[in-house]
Amino acid sequence: MQTTDTTYDNVSHVNYGFQHEEQRPPPFAPPSGINPALPQYHGPQNPQYVHQNSPPQYFSERYSPAQSLHQYTPQTAPVNTHRTVTPGPYLDVNPVHKASRRKKWPFILGIVITLLVVAGVIAVVLWFYGIFDCLQGRRCKTDEKCVSFSQWCDGVQDCPSGDDETQCSRLFGSDYLLQMYSNMNQKWENVCSDGWNDNLGMQACEEMGYERNTYVGYEEIYSRASTDYMLVKTDSLGSSNLTGFHSKTSDCPSNKAVALKCIDCGRNSETRIVGGTMVTSKGVWPWQVSLQISRRHLCGGSVITPYWVVTAAHCVYENSDARDWTVYAGYLTRTEMQLATGNSVSRIVMHNFDPRTNENDIALMKLNLPLTITSNVRPVCLPNKGMYFTAPRECYITGWGSQSSGGSPSPTLQEAKIQLIDRTTCNSRPVYNGQITETMICAGKLEGGVDSCQGDSGGPLVIKENSLWWLVGDTSWGDGCAFRNKPGVYGNVTYFLDWIYEQMRRY
Repeated sequence: MQTTDTTYDNVSHVNYGFQHEEQRPPPFAPPSGINPALPQYHGPQNPQYVHQNSPPQYFSERYSPAQSLHQYTPQTAPVNTHRTVTPGPYLDVNPVHKASRRKKWPFILGIVITLLVVAGVIAVVLWFYGIFDCLQGRRCKTDEKCVSFSQWCDGVQDCPSGDDETQCSRLFGSDYLLQMYSNMNQKWENVCSDGWNDNLGMQACEEMGYERNTYVGYEEIYSRASTDYMLVKTDSLGSSNLTGFHSKTSDCPSNKAVALKCIDCGRNSETRIVGGTMVTSKGVWPWQVSLQISRRHLCGGSVITPYWVVTAAHCVYENSDARDWTVYAGYLTRTEMQLATGNSVSRIVMHNFDPRTNENDIALMKLNLPLTITSNVRPVCLPNKGMYFTAPRECYITGWGSQSSGGSPSPTLQEAKIQLIDRTTCNSRPVYNGQITETMICAGKLEGGVDSCQGDSGGPLVIKENSLWWLVGDTSWGDGCAFRNKPGVYGNVTYFLDWIYEQMRRY
């Protein structure tokens, strides 16, 4: 992690985050302008669990001259006035040409009719082979069974794997509002606190993917996020379940919603030295871990539950055997880790990562044994739906990465304060020229001097909100370290939220 005030203009190491003989496959830029610039926090992904053969080694050097960031003003095309003709009786000066154009219409009409007929035949064939037979529903992931929308989230398992009854509840905003999906109204609604209890709370947390023993509790809060509430059903014996039904506000006597806390996360010791770059207390960033093979630090990671760690996919792309990895949590120096045992890894789950573009650069590690939660080892909070982090929001990065491009890893945990950078700015020509997709976010300083570097990959990019720290990104890639107009690029954790919960539920 580089935290100098010097501005650099030469680009050397392409993917600064990965410590693999100081190199890893570089990102190859897609053609300029093909990636969307604005959307940042959207829907779920289709996960794949990749355990692939090692790809060929790429050089991690790429030359890309740094340039000053310019502001571009769109130019309006000039109006051609000298050929503009005022309508009048002498406008039709060439009736022969008009007649020839009229003769083309039957030919054009014939082509259109032919295309429509061909499209109709294709549609019938697709319908015959079952392509369009699920327009009024969704398919189960395991056996491709079509289940109607009214059967999703209705409390009855219609998919063999239960796909239709997962992801039916979620947490919203920094207040942890519990919301359930109404299949009747096709929207998310707050859960009314009337009739709610801790048993229901633990059940809801388990269905999202958290372990039962991490459950914290719930609160009743007034909410302006929705005027409708979801109530839990109670059977004749008085027991409750999470199957809800739609109700107007007047049917929720308390007019209060459930705020559910599934895990104690995002708290630290707050003993950070202002303006410092070396971390001096173990409790400052208690979710930061070191990921090592044969006692050699390769990447960083973030604790999200006692069993689960978030890191970057490129860290495990060439080393996907979980038995090779050891996780070290609660340490400041690499010397301490040399004397420690660490935690073994039972499973690695990688997104469908593209090593050429660094698309979907996120992975999860599940530990064989859970971490012991102390003041020095704590999970960071996953961002909830409805939380939006926009530039120029202040954030922090941490890690044992090198303090200069191509240098050796830092012996002590380092920290740096940076800012989020708008995707439009980051995709401009002087910066990354269209390489930043919705699975990525930019953070750093355009003037250079402060950045993550080799060895910081997979580590946390965090933001503080509502007195808690939230995991916004995992360190992914960049051109060099701390160069001008080449800020760090991070995996967009908010974008991957549904994928993360899906893996936690599945495993």
